[in-house]
Amino acid sequence: MTQPSPDNRDPAELIEQVEELGPERTALDRLVARGARGAAWLVLIAMGISVVEVFLRYGFNSPTSWVHESVVFLVAVTFALGGPAALARNSHIRVKVLYDSAGPRLKCWMDRFNDLVTLGFCLTMSYAAFHMFWRASHNPLGEWQLERSGTSWNPPFPALVKGMILFALALMTLQALLHLVQSIRARPAAPAPQDEETR
Repeated sequence: MTQPSPDNRDPAELIEQVEELGPERTALDRLVARGARGAAWLVLIAMGISVVEVFLRYGFNSPTSWVHESVVFLVAVTFALGGPAALARNSHIRVKVLYDSAGPRLKCWMDRFNDLVTLGFCLTMSYAAFHMFWRASHNPLGEWQLERSGTSWNPPFPALVKGMILFALALMTLQALLHLVQSIRARPAAPAPQDEETR
């Protein structure tokens, strides 16, 4: 029985293998990365209802009052969830000039410092997002009242988007805390053994 050569393997099988070896650091990161793949479909839904709006507006001269705000809401939710997804997949933008030239021990300390700064940033932003969501979900008397868009349709999307931002930042705070604990427990990688010729 012959095994398939690497060039003849099914693309779906290759994608599954790559996803299994993903850069996620914790079980929470793996859960967030899976959820992000599901949330990415919101962009397709936003595109679909935009196409329906164009068809109704220009084909039947019957524009809707809900499509624009729905599309903005879906894209805003997708954007907010991009933060936890990027942190989970370790795919945020960074400059690694110093990191790549550092030794294993210094890299370990740089990882700890980076995770500590990330945790501080996420905590601060979560605090600000909490106050932003509180003002969007409560009236001046402290009673529950969601902020609305003020249009003819008037959905509570502004409050819901702010709630999603708070959720995303709280999730990032938990991720950053787990990353910091992991990097504190980590030990510097042992240097690679040198060959006899390079000694």
